[in-house]
Amino acid sequence: MNSIMVFRFFIGFFFSMLGLLAQQQPSVDFLTADISVQVHPESKSLSGAVTYTFKVIEGIDSVFLDAHHMNFSEVRLNRKKVGHTVSDEKIVLHHNLKKDKTYTLDLAYECTPKQTVYFIGWFDTVTGNEQVWTQGQGKYTSHWLPSFDDMTEKVQFQMTLTAPKSLRVIANGKLTGSKNASKDEKQWSYSMQEPMSSYLLAFAMGNYNSQALVSESGIPLVNYYYPADSLRVEPTYRYTTRIFDFLEKEIGVAYPWQNYKQVPVKDFLYAGMENTGTTLFSDSYVVDSIAYIDVNYVNVNAHELAHQWFGNLVTETDSENHWLHEGFATYYAYLAEKELFGNDHYYWKLYRSYRRLRQKVEEGEGESLLDAHASSLTFYEKGALALHMLREKVGDANFRKGIQAYLRTFAYKNATVSDFLDIMASTSKTDLTQFKNDWLVSTKLPGEALESSLQKGAASLRLLFEMEKRNAAPEKDSLDDVDYWNKTESVHFKRYVISEHAPTISPEIVELAFAADTIPLRQSLVMVDDISKYPKEKVVSLLQDNSYRTIENALLQLWVAYPEDRSQYLEATKSVVGLPNKNVRLLWLTLACLTDGYNGRLTKQYFDELQGYTSSIYSTETRRMAFGYLNEAFGFTDTNLLDLMQATGHHSWQFKKFARALLDVLLKDDVYKERIAGLLKTLEKNKTSYLQNKLD
Repeated sequence: MNSIMVFRFFIGFFFSMLGLLAQQQPSVDFLTADISVQVHPESKSLSGAVTYTFKVIEGIDSVFLDAHHMNFSEVRLNRKKVGHTVSDEKIVLHHNLKKDKTYTLDLAYECTPKQTVYFIGWFDTVTGNEQVWTQGQGKYTSHWLPSFDDMTEKVQFQMTLTAPKSLRVIANGKLTGSKNASKDEKQWSYSMQEPMSSYLLAFAMGNYNSQALVSESGIPLVNYYYPADSLRVEPTYRYTTRIFDFLEKEIGVAYPWQNYKQVPVKDFLYAGMENTGTTLFSDSYVVDSIAYIDVNYVNVNAHELAHQWFGNLVTETDSENHWLHEGFATYYAYLAEKELFGNDHYYWKLYRSYRRLRQKVEEGEGESLLDAHASSLTFYEKGALALHMLREKVGDANFRKGIQAYLRTFAYKNATVSDFLDIMASTSKTDLTQFKNDWLVSTKLPGEALESSLQKGAASLRLLFEMEKRNAAPEKDSLDDVDYWNKTESVHFKRYVISEHAPTISPEIVELAFAADTIPLRQSLVMVDDISKYPKEKVVSLLQDNSYRTIENALLQLWVAYPEDRSQYLEATKSVVGLPNKNVRLLWLTLACLTDGYNGRLTKQYFDELQGYTSSIYSTETRRMAFGYLNEAFGFTDTNLLDLMQATGHHSWQFKKFARALLDVLLKDDVYKERIAGLLKTLEKNKTSYLQNKLD
């Protein structure tokens, strides 16, 4: 074939593919999927089969599914072999499909997913912590199942998963049965009753126990946990039933799925993911009753649950309509917190969002809520503020009426921002043109209107605006900050005063704050840069507070400010581990190694423990902190360098970014560069390309 013929062939093929893609999904409606997947952890691979039924809307001669890097052993249409082509991203079936006819498509395949399915703990020395879980957010389920990188294709899924017997398997829908598949494997079957987008399909496998609850409306609620965390179940899942019952009542539309499950997993990519009826979330939120004060799952719990309506029941058509997911879930999570913690808590949440967004606008980085590439801050926080202001504009009754009409009109379908606004305008009989321009289209913020709403909603914010206005005046009146402090019981207001005005607050306010029995208020006293101006004995008392962050910050501040008493502070905190990321323990080990005369015979033991925390058996948060302390204070052993090199390929993009940035710093040092080059020779070739490129 000469060059002209080759050129014509590829041009013809290119335009034929464009035509194929253009006539796709609107011409076909996929209805059901019966999935069977076997997981092979030892090779990080899957083998599977799926049977789809679909109806042809308009006659076409081909149909495709998204399928990334899959090998197909069987492709049948109505039980007969059918012509098809496979690329790295799709499988295309070539057949004349008749209008109004329903077809059955059978696919058998194997794949080794490069993303979306994560195999945790299978290749380290610790047994019992093995997991497999998925994260298909947006359009990534097609890396393990031939499916649809398109939110508008909604299918009723049934799924059977086969896994090692040591693992408990959780997936979307109702568990319809489980049985032994072989000597070493067990099979689990789950069924959905309603259609959903395939990016919300998920499973998790691991060593789990469970807690069973029931909502007021009779929906089964199942909270999963690791067997060792039985004492953490209550603080981790605190308020779960109350949140569920509140959202059902507040939204006014019944929970749309058969049950609701929540599953913690290690090294999750985000805080949580709202897979249909099955939220997966980071196990860093699995906390004890002390850690609950510092880090808790309440907001994430409410946010992911709200998504079951906003995102799962009604799904955006594309990313330009992302406000319909994240803005709504953020807003309803704030409402749930208002129900739990009160009016003041709610309005201060909105105020903090407003401050962050206002700063972004002032820096010339404001974004429209209709911008498909807007930041999370815009979609989540500006989105929640927009809904708060919309509710004030149309009134509570009209807002609820509009939300219910929206959800019922587009249930198990897709919607746009315009669809939502049309319904809200119709049900409230209100022109929302200006609202749309001010809050959705504009890259700025209607600050005056929002500030008025915040002051009207919370007396403590009204007091704050008054105080800040006075402090900004060229000549202040005679009113002292202590007078403002005594005018309110708001912990949020008082924490703000300490954090924002630390250099100038009066000794009387300091005394009042230390005397408070409110842990978050006392905690704010050691979040400043210099505690030497505070009474020493008062700061020492913070080491006894039931807050791991307070202990961490107080220990560091005291260790720096009072060198003569370092051993005393270390003795007082030597048994404290801290949050799930071991924040107190890591700091303690570092300071213990650096403190002259403190248990000198144990210094090597302390250092060995500290440097051991860079291992992959620990969470990315723990590893990141350990790398940080070692880099700042001691340097790295060869084992630490190998751990860091391994981390440059980690599935968590945040941790990978951190590891690569640290590696870049080390490679500027000739000694480290030589050591890293030597260690590179000990790694498997398939793990060295990035590192070798860096060295080259």
